[in-house]
Amino acid sequence: MPSASSEIVINRPPDDVFEFLANPENDPQWRSGVIDLKRVSGNGIGARYAQGVKTIAFQTVTGPVRPRGRYRLTAVDDGTRVRFELEADVNGLKRLMAPMVQKTMNNEVGQLDRLKRVIEQR
Repeated sequence: MPSASSEIVINRPPDDVFEFLANPENDPQWRSGVIDLKRVSGNGIGARYAQGVKTIAFQTVTGPVRPRGRYRLTAVDDGTRVRFELEADVNGLKRLMAPMVQKTMNNEVGQLDRLKRVIEQR
């Protein structure tokens, strides 16, 4: 099962970091692979978004690979520790996609330095 994670400390309070990450429309500001992103339906919990990415195109609710991800935010003296985790099940013939999925996941979690810059410059 492909998985990847990374973490960084952002010099902002957890509430500020949470607010930024909770709005997927901020993703193009720090995820270099995101070409476009738009809300398809709903608001808040359960809202659905469609995004185009430079690497592979997928949505977590449909498609051959349905990655799961989470951000873990922890308050620290100088700000907020952000841990970004991704994983995906690739069974059967989908296992052939595992190297490409792993590379994409590594790239995604490796962009936390961009997230730090964007949030700290706000």
